Order: sequence, then C-alpha cells, then structure tokens
Amino acid sequence: MNERKSNYYGESPQILRDFLSYHETIQAHSPKTVDEYFLDLRTFFRFLKLEKGLVPRTAEFSEISILDVDIALVGSVTLTDVYSFMNYLSRDRGLGPAARARKIAAIRSFYKYLTHKAKLLAENPMQDLDAPHLKKTLPRYLDLDQSIHLLESIDGRNRERDYCILTLFLNCGVRISELVGLNLTDVRGDQLRVLGKGNKERILFLNDACRQALDDWLAVRPSTAAADKNALFLTRRHTRMTTDAVHYMVKQRLKRAGLDASQYSSHKLRHTAATLMLQNGVDVRTLQEVLGHEHLNTTQIYTHVDNENLRSAAKANPLSKMKAPKK
Repeated sequence: MNERKSNYYGESPQILRDFLSYHETIQAHSPKTVDEYFLDLRTFFRFLKLEKGLVPRTAEFSEISILDVDIALVGSVTLTDVYSFMNYLSRDRGLGPAARARKIAAIRSFYKYLTHKAKLLAENPMQDLDAPHLKKTLPRYLDLDQSIHLLESIDGRNRERDYCILTLFLNCGVRISELVGLNLTDVRGDQLRVLGKGNKERILFLNDACRQALDDWLAVRPSTAAADKNALFLTRRHTRMTTDAVHYMVKQRLKRAGLDASQYSSHKLRHTAATLMLQNGVDVRTLQEVLGHEHLNTTQIYTHVDNENLRSAAKANPLSKMKAPKK
C-alpha cells in the first residue's frame, strides 16, 4: 500500500494528493479506483498545460510534470476546455465513449471535492458537464433451464466447492471480489456477511440451496493443512482462491456443461441471479440491496428495505430448492 501511494504522491501536486487521500481514507474507495482517478486527472492536467501554453508544444506528453498544477490553473478551467480534452481523447487517443466517460467522472468528482469539501472554489465550473452518450446494452444471463443444467453438470474433483461457488453466484448475485474475500466466520446460520465495494458490509439471507451447498463444502473443506485457515474457499494447494482462479473455474464448468464460455462469466452469473429474482416477483428496491448497489440509477437515492424482504428475496429464487447431485 505504501509503495503504491508513494507512486502517485511523488507525481502529484498537493491539491491532487489531498483529493486522492480523501477518496482513499474518507470515501474508502479501493486502491484501484484511486489509481484510476490519479491517471485520469494526470492526463487531464497534462493536456491543460499543453493547451494553455504552459509547456512547449514539442514537449513529450508522457513527460509533462503536473507538480506545479495549483488552484489558479484548476479554477481557470472551463467547460470548453474539458470538451476540447474529450475531443483530444477521441481524435488523438482513439478512446471510445466508455473510456471518455470514466475521465469525465474523475473530473466531476475532483471539482465537486474542491467546491463542497475543500472549499477552494466558490462555484463548481463542472456543474453542467455532460458525459459521452453510452449505448445501453442488456446484460447477458443464463435462463432458468441453463442455470439448472450448469449446476447439475458439476462433478469430479472439487465438486462440492465449485457447486457451492456457482450456487452462491446464481442465488445471491455476489461479486467475484466479494466471494473470494469470504471467511468462515462470514457464514452465520442462514445469513452471509459480505464486504462489498467501498468496504460496505451487507447481510444476505441464504436459501435452502445455498445453505445445503455450504454444508456440503464445509464437510470436505481442508482445515488442518489450510494455508489460510480463515478463507471460506480454498484451492487444491489449500490457499485462498483468487479472482483469477474463480474466473478459470467458472469458464471450465461452463464448457463442461456445453455452454458458450466466451459469452458468460462469473459476472454474468450475477446478472443471472438478478434476472431470475426479478422474474419471480422480487421488487427492484429489494434487489438493489441484495446486490449491494448504492443507487437504483444515477439519479435515485439508495433505498433500504427490511430484513424480511431480503429473506424473501433469497427464497424467491427458483434455484433455492436445488440439491447437489449425489456421487
């Protein structure tokens, strides 16, 4: 962590270091998110210095220092400057709408911080900043029959473990990062403690299928030889499963089930869980909390629902009564 921090700290002016520290310590954003903010804003500041003639036009873009960026420069930026930056990213860098939208998000967040938190700007010049239009695509997911077929096809080595992982994906809609972070102590009867994005904790209620799959896995899970005695899911070498290991396992299980592994992934199984619950009567606000989404969309506020609704959501999944095939 310290080595990663020193990288952007050494290349950032104080105004940017404070912003990054705020997101990492107060907002509890992941190191990856903070790094992306740094890289996006560094690119933006380098572009500004070129456009405003603060460095020679012949300067190598990747070598432009941003250490002298201050509130005077930042406060002089207009919407026109940002749209010129977007044009540069599209024309000269070949970045698509999604990549440009991420940089817009970083700029918006930076100016919101300067205005509302640091109080360094009286007004936010990015208040009306538009993001590139993104084409909306429907998430790909397995239908009910495909989901049942995938679960019924699990056999061979690591059968109990892989069945349990796939069952949690398909019933609870957990993220892969949440799944690999699970510890034995996170399983509490019919409840599962999940640590989501931004270190936000939520409780999922386990239906019969999840509870049985967990019992079957825990019955064969190595304990005395485990390198990580706390990890819920272990590899054959008794180490905690990584995201790469889970991705690979999911792809292999999809292939063995005769499903197109190029079209589906662990994240698509999360989409599957969400879709199956919606199709079977779970309301969107309950699903929002099950999945750990902060917003229903970009304009709606986070909505809490009571525990009984969450428990009902877990049981409403049509895979909740699924049992592992016997050896």
